[in-house]
Order: sequence, then structure tokens, then C-alpha cells
Amino acid sequence: VTLYGVFTNHYSANGPSRCLLLELLDISVSELLLHSSNQGCSMWMIQHCARDVLEALAFLHHKGYVHADLKPRNILWSAEEECFKLIDFGLSFKEGNQDVKYIQTDGYRAPEAELQNCLAQAGLQSETECTSAVDLWSLGIVLLEMFSGMKLKHTVQSQEWKTNSSAIIDHIFASEGVVNSAIPAYHLRDLIKSMLHCDQGKRASAEKALCSPFFSIPFAPHIEDLVMLPTPVLRLLNVLSDASLQCEEEYEDILEDIREECQKYGPVVSLLIPKENPGKGQVFVEYANAGDSKAAQKMLTGKIFDGKFVVATFYPLSAYKRGYLYQNLL
Repeated sequence: VTLYGVFTNHYSANGPSRCLLLELLDISVSELLLHSSNQGCSMWMIQHCARDVLEALAFLHHKGYVHADLKPRNILWSAEEECFKLIDFGLSFKEGNQDVKYIQTDGYRAPEAELQNCLAQAGLQSETECTSAVDLWSLGIVLLEMFSGMKLKHTVQSQEWKTNSSAIIDHIFASEGVVNSAIPAYHLRDLIKSMLHCDQGKRASAEKALCSPFFSIPFAPHIEDLVMLPTPVLRLLNVLSDASLQCEEEYEDILEDIREECQKYGPVVSLLIPKENPGKGQVFVEYANAGDSKAAQKMLTGKIFDGKFVVATFYPLSAYKRGYLYQNLL
């Protein structure tokens, strides 16, 4: 997460306090899990989140730091940079120089951190130091929750998990109740297993996890993903008919009307309406920033245009810039 600056609040009740000015981020993975209604997140979203967080951890661990509190509430979407970011470094420490006794949140706590916390509570010192491997454990649990759509706190604290976590993961991936089970997801399963070894020495590093074949599979976002994750690009559906696309004069008039309407919410950088598939008849509006795009999405959703109800979603800026229009949005 980007730090813009630091200032001192001299009017705090407890005396002067240092404040951090950070970028404003959007929806958290915790909120995405709530919206998934126990059905799990799409493979596109899981892949996106896994890659972004692993890249953040690889950078952090390379610098010698451990986040030590990775959980869904601490992973947020950046609409401007179109990626997931880590926040809340209140429990972070320099590897080999841990100055925080209790680390990680219940349900996302690695076995070695659990042992350390228990010993610290009893006033004892743990023989095993917590390393950056604790972050990989937490991410493994987060990804398993994103896939299953279920909170797994009680599962990972059960004796069955301690006895054979691998079998439980296999069961989750084979469950008929999991929508994603129809997708060949064994690479994701193996990636998660590599993060959830009880022996921290066997756990995959962030850098090694990024080499998983899971990241070579091209997934397209679901329409729910494009509603939930803001970007500077807005996509309007149910606006143009085939007849409008075929008549050049009518097409130009509608194009101008749409541009005029969309400019009410901020400067429009570009506007695209493909006449052929993929993306035929869809309207893509690129704004200068995600704030304008979010305002437009809120106001245009459900608006009647040419007798039709408009459906407004966001669209990945990176895909739009490459001219790649997803054909299969489920």
C-alpha cells in the first residue's frame, strides 16, 4: 500500500501522535467472501489475488520482513492500479529480530506461531523462531477460503486438520457443493498444499510459489467480478441493438449521446463500441481515474437508454489497453 506522507496530530486526547497518510483502497477480500454467498470466488479472482499477494510477499521477504497478520481483511483492491494490496503492518517484524510476542490472527495462524504465542503467554521462550513462512501459511488459508466460500477457522483448529490436512484439502476440492469443482483446479490445490505444510521448512517460499503452473492458466473474469472490482474503465451492456450498429448515421449519433452522458461524471479518455465480436455492441468507457468510473457506474446502472435498461460493470484496464475483450463472462 502506498504511503503518501506522515504528519503529527497535536490535538489527540493522549498527546501528539504520528499519523500515516495512505492511499484509499476499495473492497477487501473479506467483503468479497461475504458477497460470494458460500459459493466461492471465481478462478480469475483467486489467481489475481494469489499472484498480487505473492508478489508483495516476495518483495517483503526479500527485504527481510514478515507481515505476520495476513488475512482477508488486510488484502484490499486498488482500483487505480488494478491489483490487490496488503495493509496493516502493525505486527510486522524483521526476520531474526522479532519484537512482537503475539503474531497472526486466529484462524490464519501458522502452527509455529500458535506454539510461540502459547509459550509467550506462559512466560516461556520458543526454541523455534517464526520466519516469513508464517505469511505463506496465512495466504494458503485465505486462498482455500476464497475457493470454497467457507470460513475455515474451526476446520484448521480441529484435530482432523492436525492429523491429515492434505485429505481435508482434497475433500474441499472434490466437494460437489463447490461451484469451482468443475474447473480443472488441481494446480491451485497443489499450490495451496505447498503453503500449508506443518513443517515451516517444507513450506514454499513466495518466490517459488509464483512459479506454480496455476499462474499459467488463462482465466476470464465472471460478470460478478467486474461489478465488485472497480477500475478506470466502465463497460455498458444492453445499450445498442444490432440495427444501431449497422446504420452508420445512427451509430455515430448514439456514440455522441453516450459520450455526452458519460462526461457528466468525469473526463472521458477514450470510448469504444465494437461492431463485431468479441465485445459486439458493448460500450467501453475509459475515465481518467477510478473515482470517476465508480461515480458513473453508480449513476448509469439501471438507467434507461433508448428504451433499454443499462447494465454497467467495470472492466480490466490492462485487458482494455491490449484490445482484449473477454468473450465468456459467466
